[in-house]
Amino acid sequence: MSSASSPAQPASRSPWRALRYRSMRWWSVANFVSNAGTWMQLTVQNLLVLQITGSAAATGLSMSVQAAPALLISVLGGAAVDRWPRKLTAAVSQALLGVIAFTTAVLVALDRLDMTSLLVLAAVTGVVATVDNPACALLGNDLVPAEDVPSAIGVGALVHQAGRLVGAALAGVAVGFLGTAAAYFANGLSFLFVASVIPFLRPAAGAVRHEAARPERRAPGAEMTVREGLAFFARRPRLMALAGVTGISAVFGRNYGLTLAVLVTGPLAGGAGSFGTVSTVLAVGGILGAVLGARLRRPSVRLVGALAAAGGLLQVVAGLSPSLVVLIALVLPMAVVESVSDTAGTAVLQTDPPAHLRGRVLGVWGSIGTVWSLGGPPALGLLMELAGARGALVTGGLLIAAAIGTGHLLHRRRVPAPVLLRTGEAGAPGRPALSTAA
Repeated sequence: MSSASSPAQPASRSPWRALRYRSMRWWSVANFVSNAGTWMQLTVQNLLVLQITGSAAATGLSMSVQAAPALLISVLGGAAVDRWPRKLTAAVSQALLGVIAFTTAVLVALDRLDMTSLLVLAAVTGVVATVDNPACALLGNDLVPAEDVPSAIGVGALVHQAGRLVGAALAGVAVGFLGTAAAYFANGLSFLFVASVIPFLRPAAGAVRHEAARPERRAPGAEMTVREGLAFFARRPRLMALAGVTGISAVFGRNYGLTLAVLVTGPLAGGAGSFGTVSTVLAVGGILGAVLGARLRRPSVRLVGALAAAGGLLQVVAGLSPSLVVLIALVLPMAVVESVSDTAGTAVLQTDPPAHLRGRVLGVWGSIGTVWSLGGPPALGLLMELAGARGALVTGGLLIAAAIGTGHLLHRRRVPAPVLLRTGEAGAPGRPALSTAA
């Protein structure tokens, strides 16, 4: 791996432009290996919980225990990412996740893993992930110039999807031929591979440099505190707007695995095979959207809002679908719009804050996102109980579009019009005396 930074490249809108940089190519390979291992372990873990307890509720409990730290201490994890050297933080967190995977593999191989041990290991994994997730996300962005960050995020989304598909497939092979412990052991190796790659990564020319915030380098009065990250997020209108757009979309839309499953198997009289087809089209649309999103150079919250509103309107039409064929034709653009919106929103979130605050901003976002992921499905389920699958899709889509449209109109009304001053007594054309940034 070359230690020299790549030379400056001409402007490009290629979705793959981030891969022009050697370190980014290595980082993508490492992420693919890690994602495949992680999804293999997650798949096997659900089967293992069922094997130990025979309870589907226990499977859900293990997933909740692993997600709970993100709700409670993500802001602390983000502060650690800002305070410590990025590469060291990511390498150590990956190594710790590897140790947890190896420990689980040994317990499974010795038949000493019970439900209590599994829940403790899941909780520890969740704690480490509150540091690992923002560290790895920002490390990838640190490798490319700012204008190529959307490409890096889009490539990361594609790597994630590919790793998920490969990992789920490998889980069955690993368990069938080598046993459950082998999946955990393989995931441990994947974490160690990533940790071994990180020290050799070098940022490209023009990339934003991140340095650990040493006390002597801080500006007078500046503190590396969680409160500083919370205050920045709360006082940044575009981040608050992004949170609002993403939140209402997460609660009343996006959970298509729930709403479309009920619509296909209920009003449209389809079966498991039909829903499998819809799920496949959703996956294809997500990949296409990631490619399109990677072409963006300067994403904005306005773009995220427009895409989310368009997705809400498509959801309304999908809820009124008279047949499965019509629904499938609508599902593809729904997934594409959602994926592009996600890529644009992630790019804004990871590039809008100053470099020394990005870890804490991602930590705040991690806590907010966990609230949506835990609260969205129950709220949507209640809406389906009250209005049915069609009613939930239509109502949810209208709420998304209406809320975003209202927010846009209120924002425009808050921007004062320029004041015109006359330049002469004879009524010469005026010029704006004051103006505001868009």
